[in-house]
Amino acid sequence: MVIAYAIAMGYLEAAVVVYLRRALGIDPGALFPLHDDGGLLALGPIELGRELATLVMLAAVGWLTGAGRIERLAWTAVAFGTWDIAYYGWLWVLVGWPPSATTWDILFLVPVPWVGPVWAPVAVSAALIGFGLLTARRLQAGGAVTIGPGQLAGGLAGGVLVILSFTLDAGNILAGGIPKGWAWPLFVAGMALALLAAGTALRPPRRRPV
Repeated sequence: MVIAYAIAMGYLEAAVVVYLRRALGIDPGALFPLHDDGGLLALGPIELGRELATLVMLAAVGWLTGAGRIERLAWTAVAFGTWDIAYYGWLWVLVGWPPSATTWDILFLVPVPWVGPVWAPVAVSAALIGFGLLTARRLQAGGAVTIGPGQLAGGLAGGVLVILSFTLDAGNILAGGIPKGWAWPLFVAGMALALLAAGTALRPPRRRPV
């Protein structure tokens, strides 16, 4: 039901984007340069509220589904990842966008524009789904998931690097420019750190010799 909810939520989000761009007279494929003449940037406060509301909705599903803090976080990750992938899938069904996995997209607008190829957020979302499902299964089976200082530091550091890779070109985008490139080495390093932290958290504890 969490996955069904997230897929339906992805459709809702895709439909809103289609309606918004049609109402503003913006071609769904013409993301750049950003429109600041009463268009997308003028809706910044509303966009901030929408993004925060989306996170609350996803976290609420995780909270209601999980039995403890870690399991709730796991189901939130599953909901977030499924929603994000479903969003792109529904957009492609509705308007044929994105035309390819390498198409540039605006991932968020606050506090600065996050920009990257479509496959990058999809990769993050796939990792969240995998980690979330494995964690929930482990906990429901009576197992343990270790989230110590090392795992926490690795996950946070990885997340920061991934976010930096999406936001380093924000100044150029805000100035009305076209994406010049993407700091993919930062993205790869961040994903590697986060996956390593997740892998060690899910690693079964060593049995002490009898």
